[in-house]
Amino acid sequence: MARIAFLGLGVMGGPMARHLAAKGHTVTVYNRTIAKAEAWVAVHGGSHALTPRDAAKDADFVMACVGNDDDLRAVCLGPDGAFAGMKAGAIFVDHTTVSAQVTRDLSAVAGQAGLGFVDAPVSGGQMGAENGQLSIMCGGTEEGYAAAEPVMAAYARICRRLGGSGAGQLAKMMNQICIAGLMQGLSEALAFGEKAGLDGAAVVEVISQGAAGSWQMVNRHKTMLEDRFDFGFAVDWMRKDLGICLDTADQIGASLPVTALVDQFYKDVQRMGGGRGDTSGLIRRLR
Repeated sequence: MARIAFLGLGVMGGPMARHLAAKGHTVTVYNRTIAKAEAWVAVHGGSHALTPRDAAKDADFVMACVGNDDDLRAVCLGPDGAFAGMKAGAIFVDHTTVSAQVTRDLSAVAGQAGLGFVDAPVSGGQMGAENGQLSIMCGGTEEGYAAAEPVMAAYARICRRLGGSGAGQLAKMMNQICIAGLMQGLSEALAFGEKAGLDGAAVVEVISQGAAGSWQMVNRHKTMLEDRFDFGFAVDWMRKDLGICLDTADQIGASLPVTALVDQFYKDVQRMGGGRGDTSGLIRRLR
């Protein structure tokens, strides 16, 4: 069993840290809202720290699941950052969805300090985190990944190293590009069915078993038909992720016309007040 620090106890990080504690690891948690860290410890045990540096002290692994590039820098760097408290040879595992560039920058800083760094963004949403069934896309050295993989197994359905530093984040971009297109297609199909007077649930029961089937169709069609979006991965976060995808596409010369269009559709959903709702709220534009 390892000594682990977990930074960030949101809808993803909280359950992930819980799985680590349940496996018998010694877990110290940090969250910007101290009350959330205290509440987590009251239920799951372990301890909480007031700064990332204090949480990371003596840890073998420091896992992070925060909000964006700036949040990640804040928990890593500076006198109270995790890097300042980590012992030589410890490994930082970042589960946040961020840019490949900030990943490479922080990995370089970590390497200079004698620390390992694995970028390991996840897919599977809150349900996947709760059930310990996340898909984890990793980048970093073979040695760092090999050490961290058994720890991540506590909440992974599948975990793979896909290349050097930043490869995990690039793979997560591919994941979000796929989801954007799938969600728009599903929204259009369900809205079309409503206009045509069909029973959407009955149709999905049939077509989900064929070539049109997808995780989004199986897990989101019912709530979309019921006009419920108060759960899951928020539109605001999806727009953050798609912004990273589009910026990276510009840098590498890739074309993402559908992704760019769906990003603007999500902007419409935000204007409609759906920014904190699930990404399946795309259908709201079509009603």
